[in-house]
Amino acid sequence: MEEVYGPISNRGYAYAYQKRHRETIRLLTEALEPGARILDLAAAQGNFSLTLAEMGYDVTWNDMREELADYVRLKHERGKLSFAPGNAFEIKAASLFDGVLITEIIEHMAHPDEFLTRVAGLIRPGGYIVMTSPNGAYFRNHLPKFSECSDPAIFETLQFKPDSDGHIFLLHPEEVEALAHSAGLEMERFVLLTNPLTSGHMKTKLLLRVLPKRLVVAIENITSLLPRRLTRRLLTQMAARFRKPETVAG
Repeated sequence: MEEVYGPISNRGYAYAYQKRHRETIRLLTEALEPGARILDLAAAQGNFSLTLAEMGYDVTWNDMREELADYVRLKHERGKLSFAPGNAFEIKAASLFDGVLITEIIEHMAHPDEFLTRVAGLIRPGGYIVMTSPNGAYFRNHLPKFSECSDPAIFETLQFKPDSDGHIFLLHPEEVEALAHSAGLEMERFVLLTNPLTSGHMKTKLLLRVLPKRLVVAIENITSLLPRRLTRRLLTQMAARFRKPETVAG
């Protein structure tokens, strides 16, 4: 309710979600035209699925929690939307997808490199993956760094837990392109977004109750223009768009 409709009780959560939603949709619609076949993987309440379906995309909703599909159906008003609950890598699709969304998923994986490689197998050559995840270089992150972990398998029993309690690795900006390359993907766009004020971090929730939203947005826009050496430590979220090459180099 707070992500889309309101009323809003946690402005930091709502503002950060709205920013991430806009950025995700922008990254996908820049690359693919309406009519493209999109898989929204681990789509939960389906807000991205519904938005894209209403924009004219042919969307497949997926989540391991099959019971969420009925909730998404209640919200579905228009657009082409199909449902494929269960393990996304076992979907019996007629053809490979033009694009896949993986929003706030990869940080729940003990093997993010293997996960991205498997997602790449779901898209056609020339297709796209749009990913969002918390920024591991954010100065308040204390989780281990994936590229420095000698045995990620020790975290396998912690996988797939919801919300921030289920975060295993938060990828650092410099790790993302390396993971894309190992998955046979090209990283076309990489964006850092959402400062601590926008997300209500560092006890700024009380400030958000009194600050006009337009001022919060203006500060967010200003911080996004700071040098990368500052934004990589200051901003809490990342978004990336990957492309699968038309031909794989030999």
